[in-house]
Amino acid sequence: MPLPQALITRYFQLINNRQFTEAQRELQRIKVKITKTEWNRGYYRALLGMLLAQKHDGNQYTFLTNINPADKQALKQHKNEFLAHVQSRFAEDYDRGYFSAWHDYTRLLIRTMDETKPETKTQTSQVQYSSTRKPE
Repeated sequence: MPLPQALITRYFQLINNRQFTEAQRELQRIKVKITKTEWNRGYYRALLGMLLAQKHDGNQYTFLTNINPADKQALKQHKNEFLAHVQSRFAEDYDRGYFSAWHDYTRLLIRTMDETKPETKTQTSQVQYSSTRKPE
């Protein structure tokens, strides 16, 4: 059974919004729904680590406290590094699952950043000209 993407996306959003109690409930739902494979175990462990790192904010050695969620370039760089680990032919399934979770999380952060940007479109005014000539 593939991973429940809707639950995982919701989980990432809850962590990002620091709603830890609900995130723990969502993590339990994910745990029940995934199959017992090494890849899924790595993915789940990364999800659990994200929750613990965000919950206990302040450890200088955790990845989440060292990134700036507003720095799109840095997020893209991290996302690409995680993807390289996922695609590495030397990585075990557990590691691929682990780094897939981080890749998915950074992808969500970037997408969220794009969605929350204010619109910078300039509006052009339309002027309608009407004929002032009277029909004869």
